[in-house]
Amino acid sequence: MSYQVLARKWRPRKFAELVGQEHVVRALTNALDTGRMHHAYLFTGTRGVGKTTIARIFAKSLNCERGQSADPCGECSVCTAVDEGRFVDLLEIDAASNTGVDDVREVIENAQYAPSRGRFKVYLVDEVHMLSKNAFNALLKTLEEPPPHVKFLLATTDPQKLPVTVLSRCLKFNLKRLLPEQISGQMRHILAAENIAYEDSAIGELARAADGSLRDGLSLLDQAIAYGGGALHADDVRNMLGSVARGQVLGVLDALAAGDGERLLVECTQIASYSPDFGGVLDDIASVLHRLQLIQLIPGYRPDEDGADDDALTALAGRITPEDVQLYYQIATAGRRDLALAPDARTGFEMALLRMLAFRPGDGVPAVHAERPATVGPAAAARPAPAAPMRPAATLEPRHDASPPRTTPAPTAAPVAAAAPVARDADGLPDWEALIERAGLRGPFGLLAQNAVLRERDGQTLVLALQPAHMSLAVEPMVSQMEERIGHALGERIRLRFVNSSQTAAAQTPAARAAQARDAAQAAAEQAIEGDPLVQSLKREFGARVVPQSIKPFDSESGAV
Repeated sequence: MSYQVLARKWRPRKFAELVGQEHVVRALTNALDTGRMHHAYLFTGTRGVGKTTIARIFAKSLNCERGQSADPCGECSVCTAVDEGRFVDLLEIDAASNTGVDDVREVIENAQYAPSRGRFKVYLVDEVHMLSKNAFNALLKTLEEPPPHVKFLLATTDPQKLPVTVLSRCLKFNLKRLLPEQISGQMRHILAAENIAYEDSAIGELARAADGSLRDGLSLLDQAIAYGGGALHADDVRNMLGSVARGQVLGVLDALAAGDGERLLVECTQIASYSPDFGGVLDDIASVLHRLQLIQLIPGYRPDEDGADDDALTALAGRITPEDVQLYYQIATAGRRDLALAPDARTGFEMALLRMLAFRPGDGVPAVHAERPATVGPAAAARPAPAAPMRPAATLEPRHDASPPRTTPAPTAAPVAAAAPVARDADGLPDWEALIERAGLRGPFGLLAQNAVLRERDGQTLVLALQPAHMSLAVEPMVSQMEERIGHALGERIRLRFVNSSQTAAAQTPAARAAQARDAAQAAAEQAIEGDPLVQSLKREFGARVVPQSIKPFDSESGAV
């Protein structure tokens, strides 16, 4: 006997066997049991969620030899013929390959004849949206007033392409995408019945890869069983799918939480060694971030049904702020979309993770930056470092035979200035930069605020202009949390309204002005280093030279470079 694929072997034959479409089953069951049936039904939904399966079960229910009911016997000649695809009064039409008006005209002409064996002649039109305009026009009259012995069952993955004249003549049922838990439950049931050994984590990988389609999931299950030689192992499934283990995703997020760029690169290299689908890895990262956010914001939420990785996820949720989770999620999904624009998929993947690291907020120092100590010679470590140097930091490259340089005492740091109150500008609006500081907008909030321009105030609403490139940052719940912080800083309740303004000059934003200030400070730092007497002496006596990339302006307020 030839092998039958799981998707066909385990295709539901009764409404009770359907997974995840209870709302449709309930409506059709009530209609069949009460005899209040419409003449045309439209089933919509993505591929592999049960559209044609429901239509076939409905055809059996109408024509079962033991009587019309929502529970056909499955044993009579009619039920058997429908299951085997040879029931003469069930006419299945593939609209994708029979799109013309001539094909529809043949249906219309045959509809007037009584059914051969059953009570009803059932027309199942799959992918009905593929019919031509003329074919739809030819079908409309019969669809509106069909003979009493005819039922139309239409199925489509793209209902938006159907004419409203067709939609108005049908009862519409929208089938849902299945959840990973529903797909994995059905897989476990099938594997137990087939007596096939499996690992739970392998089932989870396949259920997520199915993307809401049970048929796709069972096709992947068939492939994974063959790949694993008759058993289902997580490592085999990940190799087949080009995915990575959940622990590796957690390793990436753990490195981000620690601000450890070196370890992040190690994690990227390990992931790349599996030759994965990098877009899928970014999807996995986004999925874990979604679970982290649920742990942080929904009391009592459990990440997984089987409890896997609960402790690791909970610990990680305590190390990353909810705002950072939102930012990382946004970067992961945007990076997924932009992979096609990258020089290669790995570069795009690594840049997405490095973007998360670069935008990670810190205490005045970007997390991506780790200064190496200034080096002036082999014995430099023996020289005591000044407590609060006032000159810019820099790295000097010495000759190998250099001797310890002479040192000079450094002046003490200036006192830190007190925070200025939120001032009013000439136009009556708050000083936006001062307001950002007073509200303590950091991280993703700061990123959004620093790239906005305060245009006007309309009652309690502050209108902020953003360039199109930054509009994607203005999303909930970030905006509502910003409103609370800014309102607290102003001492009143306010609302924020972001407007997309391509005319907003980049130079007007606080971020642009801060960049200009950094550039000016950098230039001043480089000039100060070159003119410093000690540096000139080191260059003259030991042949040292300044490494330009190492020069960092000194922040007199924070005492940091």
